Amino acid sequence: MKKLLFVVVMAAGFVSASAQKIGYINFEQVLGSMPEAARAQTQLQDFQQSLQQQAQDMMREVGIKDSLFNADSSKLSPSMKEIKRREIFESYQKAQAFQQQDAQEQLQQKQNDLIVPIRKKAQEAIKAVAKENNYSYVLEEGSLYVMPAADNLINLVKAKLGIKDSPAAIPKPAAPKPATKKP
Repeated sequence: MKKLLFVVVMAAGFVSASAQKIGYINFEQVLGSMPEAARAQTQLQDFQQSLQQQAQDMMREVGIKDSLFNADSSKLSPSMKEIKRREIFESYQKAQAFQQQDAQEQLQQKQNDLIVPIRKKAQEAIKAVAKENNYSYVLEEGSLYVMPAADNLINLVKAKLGIKDSPAAIPKPAAPKPATKKP
């Protein structure tokens, strides 16, 4: 009796394992086709340019302070010269820290703020498509060597996200060659 129960349990496991569907998708392709990803990329580039402008402005300010100091240093007392040098040096350090760390951190934070919701939306669409089409697993296309085209979920996910692909350019047929007479 125990053997029969064991065989039934094992058979049920094999049947359920063979009924599982496995799909695949190129997640980066999904992200690349989302209009909000293109907008986020543009916003990120604009933000990066504004950070670069801030850094340039800070360095320009250091240059101006240095020029004013050099022009007026003969009129300043030694203690005032030291104070002005320290101010210039601190401004320079602040500008360097901004360029090397602060700007990078701000850019990374902005990237996370923009990209995380888009990635989440794509992941939710993939999960919904997998559930609607009875896929037990969805793998990243890049990790597969062999895969049937029928299990590629990219078009289903794009449809779920409301993304319409532009029709592929249809090559024009070559003009027929005129018949040549043989002498």
